[in-house]
Amino acid sequence: MRRERFDKMNVVPFIDIVLVLLVIILATSTFVKNQTIKVDLPTASSKKSEEKKSIHISIDKEGKFFYNKDALTIDLIREKLMQLDPKKDIISLHMDKASAFEYFVSIIEILKDKGFENISIMTKK
Repeated sequence: MRRERFDKMNVVPFIDIVLVLLVIILATSTFVKNQTIKVDLPTASSKKSEEKKSIHISIDKEGKFFYNKDALTIDLIREKLMQLDPKKDIISLHMDKASAFEYFVSIIEILKDKGFENISIMTKK
């Protein structure tokens, strides 16, 4: 059998794949764009805005706990966190990189028990 020289590359299958991917992207992007429902809300004379509390919990390298810059024990922090609404309030954790991991776990355990949904762990870039 005689083999032909490989001079040219067949790009037709590559073009077919690119076109199929383009169709998939265009089809899904229209669904993503239209997933919100536009509603014109009525107005009322008494407005009540939902305030989200932003709580900062800090732990330094010695293991001291701070609740919004107030030095507290872990038990007092637990009491304060149990009074908050886990769906509305935002918790941000600030940990010293030299602190023990057990302090981090103790705070996360409290937040998990209460069912907090908005938790931020602060880091440096």
